[in-house]
Amino acid sequence: MMRRRPPLENPSRFADGLMRCVLAAAVAACCGCGASSDAPSKVVRIGYQKAGTLNLLRLRGGLEPDMERLGLRVEWVGFPAGPQLLEALNARAIDFGHVGDAPPILAQAAGVDFVYAACEPARVHAEAIVVPAGSPLNSVSDLSGKRVALNKGSNVHFLLVRALAAANVPYDSVEKVYLPPSDSRAAFEGGSVDAWAVWDPYFAEAELTAGAQVLADGEGIVANREIHLASRRLVEEWPEAIRAIVDALDREGEWAKENTAEVAKIMAAELGLRVEVMQRAIDRKGYGVALIGDEVLAEQQEVADAFLELGLIPKAIDVREAALPKSFSAE
Repeated sequence: MMRRRPPLENPSRFADGLMRCVLAAAVAACCGCGASSDAPSKVVRIGYQKAGTLNLLRLRGGLEPDMERLGLRVEWVGFPAGPQLLEALNARAIDFGHVGDAPPILAQAAGVDFVYAACEPARVHAEAIVVPAGSPLNSVSDLSGKRVALNKGSNVHFLLVRALAAANVPYDSVEKVYLPPSDSRAAFEGGSVDAWAVWDPYFAEAELTAGAQVLADGEGIVANREIHLASRRLVEEWPEAIRAIVDALDREGEWAKENTAEVAKIMAAELGLRVEVMQRAIDRKGYGVALIGDEVLAEQQEVADAFLELGLIPKAIDVREAALPKSFSAE
């Protein structure tokens, strides 16, 4: 059985602690891939997570020709999750990357300087709160007094917040067990936790290999978008690079929508998962990328306000302070 972890003692320091705890790992990951803050000025360093559209773009080589035409070279840096990627952005170790909806809120509250660049469509069915097969828990209302595993500061953190509120379950009545996905799965299957807030492809894998049952997904609760962020350096020095990345991602998404079986094979090999697991995850993923507008900024402000009310961030933030300059929408 997994050792019980104590609850968060001081939620008001949550964002600062999150950023500090991943700094060394993030910078080490970047340095190991040949990217550093001393990289030549003509290099654009892009952070990716394995299951994202950015990684598919990397694997298929669809961005490099466009960037070369701008006189820029691409360096790719992999990260296990959004918080680590954001700390690397803060350390100027990368210039562009993608995360879920919650990590940017925690990062902005902790003083990380970034710009909201683009987003992908809502994926309301691509994350969920699940319980083991045969669990006596039948709804989110049953989670009071129970232990829920989740990755701290990730997109599913906001899912849990909103799902509990919708079910009139006090947030503090649920014990949050903060674990990365691999450890969460071990705790989930070993019975150390009662439920798991999880996203694809880990969600799909839990369904197909462990018989996980869904208490709630994001439908009617959260948008669950993949959000692309840029450094201010990139916005100010090479705005054309951001447009090139967004255009390439959009083309990659159009190809992916027409070739889901091929995408499933590529990503299954990349993540070490069965093809049928990736196919289920891909079927729930929306493809396509656009520059971020008012609707998505409003969604992000809702996340920020909810986290402030619960004491998960230490101060109020205005997400529009991280919005793209108006010149982007005007062109």
